[in-house]
Amino acid sequence: MSRFRILLRQIWTIARRDFVATVFTPTFLIFLLAPVVMGSFGAIGGLGANAASKGADAKTRIVAIVEPARSTDIAALDLRLRRLYRQSDEAPPLLQTLTPAADPAAQGRAQFDDKRVDVVAVLYGPLAAPHVLTTPMSVRSGDYLALLAEEALRADRSGIAPLSTATRTVVSRTAPSLRGANASGFFAVFGLFFLTLLLAGQVVSGVAEERGNKVIEVLAAAVPLESVFFGKLLGTFGVAVLFLVFWGTLISQATVLMPPSFAAGLAGLTPALGLPVFTLLFFAYFTTAYMLLGAVFLGVGAQAASVREIQLLSLPITLIQVAMFGLGAVALSRPDSWISTFAAIFPLSSPYYMAGRAAQSGSLGIHLLALAWQALWVAIFIAVGVRAFRRGVLQSGSGTFRWKRRRASSDKLVDTDVS
Repeated sequence: MSRFRILLRQIWTIARRDFVATVFTPTFLIFLLAPVVMGSFGAIGGLGANAASKGADAKTRIVAIVEPARSTDIAALDLRLRRLYRQSDEAPPLLQTLTPAADPAAQGRAQFDDKRVDVVAVLYGPLAAPHVLTTPMSVRSGDYLALLAEEALRADRSGIAPLSTATRTVVSRTAPSLRGANASGFFAVFGLFFLTLLLAGQVVSGVAEERGNKVIEVLAAAVPLESVFFGKLLGTFGVAVLFLVFWGTLISQATVLMPPSFAAGLAGLTPALGLPVFTLLFFAYFTTAYMLLGAVFLGVGAQAASVREIQLLSLPITLIQVAMFGLGAVALSRPDSWISTFAAIFPLSSPYYMAGRAAQSGSLGIHLLALAWQALWVAIFIAVGVRAFRRGVLQSGSGTFRWKRRRASSDKLVDTDVS
């Protein structure tokens, strides 16, 4: 029992050393605010793309070449139908009506050559059997023009009949919506991928740096390498937990300051198990994913002796993370296929997929089984990581140890010759 207590004390000492060395530095504040920088660049890019898209949409048109007597009916129908779209991205482009020329077919084709606006669909001919011209990417706009012609035939020549007066009542759902559960699932998969990609990679640089300045050899001489490995893994995990607590508290307190549309979008994320249970499961899957990747990164970091080697060794792991994220997202959209079964069983993709499944499935049994399965693979990865860590650390000083043995043997040989 005392031996086990000594081992725990050694692990705690290494973990506390790495935690303090990471957190109590000025650069940690930059690391803590990294999502703000990334989100700012994403928001700027999104605003630029949105502005460019709106500028292009303002110059996009659909054209109806109809008789002047029918142009008023078509325009009124268009205004009535657009009430259903409001500000939706699926709304058709703005409608423009033209008076037919001598050759309506040639007039319709000529609209696509207009340099001032982008015409994507044109209707011409009698409304009973109109001709609709569209570009390959605007078939829906052509369908909208055909619908306008069909509705115009049903309308009275004196004008469009007004809409009926409806009684509207807003009701609230008691059960989570399927759409909200699916959105929560994808959000969980992406969140787990983002956090592991951002936080697990910091393990590599610390090990390689200590290996380069021989600090790792001092630690290995003072405590067993297993304690060094577990201590570093727990120390960096503590930094990750601090990161999660900081941003989780900040987001929970900032919801009142969010725009109403953004707050409504967050409110639409309704996990099937409920938010408290889902939060606990998400943290559990984050723990298993971090331990799996952390063990791999520690073993990789012990093999690297320079920053270049770190980059070469870390790139394949990062690509595997991206592949596991894609596999988890695809499996989440096909929950009853062989892809979902494979994603749930494969150890590297299991945390991603099951974190998303926690938002879709109301059963706790499958998650307890998945966590037990992942815990088994965490133990396997840690065992393999310890062996790779031991081999890398011992090889880092093998040249020095060899040189000392050679010098000791040569000195002994000289003493023998002198005697």
